[in-house]
Amino acid sequence: MSDALSTQVLVVGGGPGGYVAAIRAGQLGLKTVLVDADQLGGTCLIRGCIPSKALIHAASKFDALQQHVGEGALGIRLPQAPEFDLGGAVHWKNGIVQKLNGGVAGLLKKARVQVVSGWARFEDGKSCIVEGDGGTTTHIQAEHTIIATGSLPVELPGLPFGGNVLSSTDALALRALPKRLVVVGAGYIGMELGMAFRKMGAEVTVVEATDRMLPSYDADLVKPVRNWCRQHGMDIRFETKAVGYADGQLTVQTAAGEEQLACDKVLVTVGRRPNTQGWGLDRLVIDMNGPFIKVDDSCQTSMRGVWAIGDVVGEPMLAHKASAQGEMVAEIIAGQRRKFDPAAIPAVCFTEPEIAGAGLSPDEAHAAGLDVVVGNFPLAANGRALTMEAGESGFVRVTARRDNHLIVGVHAVGAHVSELTGAFVQAIEMGAVLEDLAGIIQVHPTMSESFHEAALAALGHAIHA
Repeated sequence: MSDALSTQVLVVGGGPGGYVAAIRAGQLGLKTVLVDADQLGGTCLIRGCIPSKALIHAASKFDALQQHVGEGALGIRLPQAPEFDLGGAVHWKNGIVQKLNGGVAGLLKKARVQVVSGWARFEDGKSCIVEGDGGTTTHIQAEHTIIATGSLPVELPGLPFGGNVLSSTDALALRALPKRLVVVGAGYIGMELGMAFRKMGAEVTVVEATDRMLPSYDADLVKPVRNWCRQHGMDIRFETKAVGYADGQLTVQTAAGEEQLACDKVLVTVGRRPNTQGWGLDRLVIDMNGPFIKVDDSCQTSMRGVWAIGDVVGEPMLAHKASAQGEMVAEIIAGQRRKFDPAAIPAVCFTEPEIAGAGLSPDEAHAAGLDVVVGNFPLAANGRALTMEAGESGFVRVTARRDNHLIVGVHAVGAHVSELTGAFVQAIEMGAVLEDLAGIIQVHPTMSESFHEAALAALGHAIHA
């Protein structure tokens, strides 16, 4: 069976970039078709951001309950230790994913977007063939095409995915907790999941080929995370390269030679690559930027009327960046004047404790030739943090230009700091200066008071530190 469609906007990929682009295009009155071969929501909703944060929450709740066994804590005592059922947690997680997936479908329907299920293969920049289930084929012609194909986990040559060698997607679908887990890669995905599995009760070893974890963050932000790993028995091995796995043994290479690490599962988290294969990129006359599709500040490719957004166009590979680009492209197609030029793109690492930030760190500011002042405020001096057991070793840090006090970066490490990122990036985008932050009255007692106090510290007169 073969069908033919003609549309103004064709979106290929139903992740946070693609479905947002399609919804906004539909809202603006553009006839829009979205093609996706998987569940709507993409990597972030189905097998990434949302499911991982759900399991991290479940693991943290289990870990917290164990502190109340025996003598107890906070006046709460449990007569016996709780048990963790990974299968039950995954079932709960899947329910959240299904609910959000249904929500995306509903939003697309509300915006009058036609969804075509299947794998798209381009014939040229304005037409593609979609092969669906049951041998159905749909030919689609479009005036504008938005490529939002996302990214895929990177495999290592000696550790192809399969069996006991897991990608992050596989790890989020496990029904039984591995007794011994080795995580390959100490980036944010590896550390988030590795710490979650440690909280669940697994023995966790992390092997990292370089000499540091979480390379996107400076040493001050990473230190509390390393301390947690040390205190909770996670074995972190730097300058250690994973080279192969067989018969329950991971072979690693160090300066001293080869070593075998016994483990039940190996989780490989060494990064992600743009999804540029299998959908006909070779049929498009598109310039590339290394492995990524090259775009300008409006996400226009080198082909007129062909746009690309999200992970496929480069770092940072973040869902909220893709969504912002998708919304922008839809508005440009509808005739609005827009460009993608954010002052900062915030990011969060959901480790224990969390790391959050936007803009430049002090080191990055210095490298950019800026003379800056820095204000730090410890969460140990914040009343709300202490009442939520969130005060240990965390802080909020504000970085500003010395000459005019313009905020160029805000970062934090500590429990719950992810919820402060909206305020961080808003200050940078709106061009706030230290005096603006100092003059804002924050609610007491809240974590947001630490943001205010960090600005005061940069001005030389923090009140509570």
